[in-house]
Amino acid sequence: MPNTFGLNRTLGGAIGVIALVSVLSSGAVLATRNQLQEATDALDRSTQVVRSLDAFRTAMLNQETGLRGYLITGRESSLEPYRAGRPALDETITRLTTLIGNDAERSRLLTDAVTAARAWQIDIGETAIREAANPATRPDAVRIEAEGRGKQFFDTLRGKLAAIDNLEERTRAEQVARVAKAQRDESFALWGGTLLTLLICAAIGVAINRLIVWPLVRVMSFVEHVGEGDLSGKLGDGGHNEIGRLGRSLNAMVSGLSDLAKTNRAATADLNAAAAEIRASAQEQAASVEQQFAAVQETAATMDQITQSGAQTARRATEVIATAQATAQTSRQGLRAVSDTAKAMDAIREQAEAVAGNIVSLSEKTQTIVDIIETVNDIWERTHLLALNAAIEAAAAGAAGAADRPSRGNGLLFRIALRGAGRVARAGHVEAG
Repeated sequence: MPNTFGLNRTLGGAIGVIALVSVLSSGAVLATRNQLQEATDALDRSTQVVRSLDAFRTAMLNQETGLRGYLITGRESSLEPYRAGRPALDETITRLTTLIGNDAERSRLLTDAVTAARAWQIDIGETAIREAANPATRPDAVRIEAEGRGKQFFDTLRGKLAAIDNLEERTRAEQVARVAKAQRDESFALWGGTLLTLLICAAIGVAINRLIVWPLVRVMSFVEHVGEGDLSGKLGDGGHNEIGRLGRSLNAMVSGLSDLAKTNRAATADLNAAAAEIRASAQEQAASVEQQFAAVQETAATMDQITQSGAQTARRATEVIATAQATAQTSRQGLRAVSDTAKAMDAIREQAEAVAGNIVSLSEKTQTIVDIIETVNDIWERTHLLALNAAIEAAAAGAAGAADRPSRGNGLLFRIALRGAGRVARAGHVEAG
């Protein structure tokens, strides 16, 4: 393969340049972002130091407030701010020591402030509380707090903490400036890398258009002319890349096609001469072919007759097959009807068995009803006898009272008794029925 500056190298180089610019811009952005993160961390640490200094002051003020309240009121509850301020101060000192770290000046100032705070706790706070616990020495405790030594300790620690505050304010200002500079550098690196990448992409687009697109357009136009049958054209020199090699290959192909077309035209002339000789020979053979054609027609007529006979036979066979299929269909329907009849008979047998069972059950219930009727008749007969007895007794009662009452009244009572007996008898008869 010849040594050419190929399209793969061109495109690979362009992609490599874009990748290099992207890596460089990303590295610059990361570097500035690390600077921004460091400045932000330092600013945050300085802010925490300032907050811890405020917590230091607050813890000491709480202790002083609790001590004064205890000295004024004498109540133990007044010491709660003092007692709460001591662990808060210890925690704040630990946090400040960690935040300040190895900074010599801040460590020295913090040590002086802690020394003053501890001195106040021991010389003023603890001593005053111990003396105030005894009523005899309570005035001494008040005098210790009022002498002003506590104020000296507070002035000392306030001054040291204020010095640390000033250092932290300068540090905060520096870190704010660093943050702003890092943000500007990050934006510059980001936008600069983006702009440079866009410029390189535009340059690569122009180069691709010049080295690839336009030559390909010329090649496609040449190929279209060749497809239309124009073999007279020729591509110019396309360079040493793949498109140039393609153009040279196409030129060689078109040259070969032109030579082949010339050869085909000569062969076509020879074929035309041979075709004329073949036509003359074919005309001579046409006469003999006509004679053979007549014999073939007679044979064809005979074959038509045979074909018609075969067709009639085929139709009859088709009719026989159709009749057999209809008979088979009728047989299948008969079998299905027999099967359905057998199923219906089975269903009727099952229903007859069910009806027989119901009849037996009704017979048993009828016998039960007969027994009940006999019992009712027996009860009716007894009731009838009771009714007759009641009527006889009523008649006897009416006869016995005839001596004391008029005859018309006795007859009325007798009729009433007979009616009552009759009603009882009829009622018993109706219930028995």
